[in-house]
Amino acid sequence: MSGNDIPTHGEEDDPSEMLDADEAAEEITADPDILMDSDPEDEDLQEISLENDSIAHFDRHTDSLFCITSHPLDPSIVATGAGDDTAYIFSSTTPSPLLPTSYESNPEPGRKSLDPIAELKGHSDSVNAIAFTLPHGDFLCTAGLDGRLRTYTIPPPQSLSHQQCKFLAEVQEVEEINWVAPSPNPAYPNTIALGASDGSVWVYTIDGSDPASALQLQQAYYLHTASCTAGAWSPDGKLLATVSEEGSLYVWDPFGEAAASGITSQSSGQAIVGLTSDDQRFAVEGGLYSVAIAPTGTFVAVGGAEGNIRVIGLPRLSSGAPTNESATKFQKGGGAKNKTGGAKHTGATESSTGQAGQILASLQAQTDGVETLAFSKPPLTLLAAGSVDGSIALFDTAHRFAVRRLIREAHEEYAVVKVEFVSPSPSTGNNSNTSGAGGWLLTSCGMDGVVRRWDTRGGTAASGQGLVKEWRGHRGEGEGGGVMGFVQSESEGRGRIVTAGDDGVSLIFDAGEA
Repeated sequence: MSGNDIPTHGEEDDPSEMLDADEAAEEITADPDILMDSDPEDEDLQEISLENDSIAHFDRHTDSLFCITSHPLDPSIVATGAGDDTAYIFSSTTPSPLLPTSYESNPEPGRKSLDPIAELKGHSDSVNAIAFTLPHGDFLCTAGLDGRLRTYTIPPPQSLSHQQCKFLAEVQEVEEINWVAPSPNPAYPNTIALGASDGSVWVYTIDGSDPASALQLQQAYYLHTASCTAGAWSPDGKLLATVSEEGSLYVWDPFGEAAASGITSQSSGQAIVGLTSDDQRFAVEGGLYSVAIAPTGTFVAVGGAEGNIRVIGLPRLSSGAPTNESATKFQKGGGAKNKTGGAKHTGATESSTGQAGQILASLQAQTDGVETLAFSKPPLTLLAAGSVDGSIALFDTAHRFAVRRLIREAHEEYAVVKVEFVSPSPSTGNNSNTSGAGGWLLTSCGMDGVVRRWDTRGGTAASGQGLVKEWRGHRGEGEGGGVMGFVQSESEGRGRIVTAGDDGVSLIFDAGEA
């Protein structure tokens, strides 16, 4: 019986006792709440998932978090940038003692947010890229959709709690900045690269001793003809690879170390390797959106539309240190004048580069754009690719890039935003089986709002496709959320994952024993 039926108590309807038309109309509309309570479908729509596996959170941002980074010397120090035009620095270290496990999975309402160490303002649009410089994290760089690159002097980690982070300098050469990446080359500390919406690529070195010219332009490249979507340094920091929406790949020699080794471009441009969609073997209709260089530095992988991946050979550079003359020239901004264009196709001499510029593999195991790529650390030889179709593909780089495993619904039907292998712990003793312990673990996040960790050992028949654990807490699954990025680290024998949420919150997860 619905809420609008009139009970008869088992008796026949008596016309003399029936309501007249006016009274019936009033009775029908008297209590609309009864209608809502009587619909089971509406009851289902009111269900809200409260599952939250985090042990702490940071919620000072007022808009979506777009980027996150951690300090190279103290990974518990985290910096985030968001759509509120602001960046924050905070410590992800949680108060001790921690809550009991039962409370960690369902934190108490009103749990206090972690406090910021610094609030960094100055952008007029979203902060969508952020990075500490290497090797010591002396500076923090923020970049935004306003085209500004801003730098801040960062005190040593042990002094951050009582020393102020100071604004140093800014430049604005482009309309929008898409990404920033710090160079790991120890010969050129505090150097970063960025890619812009107009396709240009810029390399700066930061000198805190001279605030008037703290951001020194070293190189600017203009070969891309559409938005530069991603960039990656080689592990030794000698080469920089960038890709673009128009499907081009260029590998640059920012410090002149390739030239010093006898590896030169065949054109007036400075790309020692260059491929575009003019080469049908390389062409990816829809553009390229991710790039990663192998730990050996011998090849680069680029990912693009419709699940396409291309693997390109790179020149092998000598391991010798740069000469004092070349290093001094760079430190003084000697490369800033090198802003030439050049031909679309470039390459180094065969005698010096071997397979440099050659297409080593063309892969397509997924059905939508490859947004993220990551290589495992030696001795493993895996390439992980995360796709907009929600899948993760694992390729074996030592066996002709064969598909080791395809996890079709790694994040259900939602886009995979980032994949990253866990840094292997140091080997112990003489047991070779312990070499790189933990390096087979792959962490991923997606627009479903979930962080997952996978065991990449074994083939396609791995139990549960290798899922080890997952962490929830962000909104997702079409609820206006997702995980836009994460950083992971090990502290005192335990792993920790810190996220950047599209819901405006950063969550800290205990990843267990590292």
